[in-house]
Amino acid sequence: MAYDLEEGDVVLCTVDRIVGTIVFVNIEGDGEGSIILSEIAPGRIRNLRDYVVPKKKIVCKVLRIQNGKINLSLRRVTQKEKAEVLERHKQEKSYVSILKTILKDKSEEIIKKITEKERLFDFFEEIRDNPKKLESLVGKKDAQKILDIILSQKPKKATTKKEISLNTTDSEGINKIKKIFADIKDAEVRYISAGRYSIKTEAENIKQADNKLKEILLKIENQAKKENMNFSFK
Repeated sequence: MAYDLEEGDVVLCTVDRIVGTIVFVNIEGDGEGSIILSEIAPGRIRNLRDYVVPKKKIVCKVLRIQNGKINLSLRRVTQKEKAEVLERHKQEKSYVSILKTILKDKSEEIIKKITEKERLFDFFEEIRDNPKKLESLVGKKDAQKILDIILSQKPKKATTKKEISLNTTDSEGINKIKKIFADIKDAEVRYISAGRYSIKTEAENIKQADNKLKEILLKIENQAKKENMNFSFK
């Protein structure tokens, strides 16, 4: 079925074909969409196939929906949005595997019934709190088996990372930088090269990890200003 897409939605697509400078993709559950050359990547593109090739999965953002045509952008998708969509896709594959393990030959029919109404990921996120929804499809016994597997899985932590630049001409600069990093809790700081470091945070989901990283960067920025240090991040 085609789900109700809106402008700004981020979706997983599979490249179908390239016609001239237009890329046509199959949007999972939502038919066909197209990407014009200027929405593939910023700057000049010398070789379109460096970014897209048939059968490749890509994450795109819905720009416009007009007269049944869906216009997409590849370049406007943030790393965080891409990570969220790919993680959701990975989790959906896990749910399908569980259904096949428990339901055997009946799994395809059940998957079809679920996806006729909603996305598989959304369905399984809801049944954690509303198991009756699953029971009505597969029966109480199989529903319990499926739930037992899902609830026994340890949720994968989401991570986000930024590269920063922190330096100073102060003779005590190294000690001051060490002190700033020593105050950072619940994050991983790694040295890259002179004045360059990476900071990685981890949380239950991408949004939480991203917010945690923003707080850390703001703290570093404030401390750097007090110490007259040069601070920036990509």
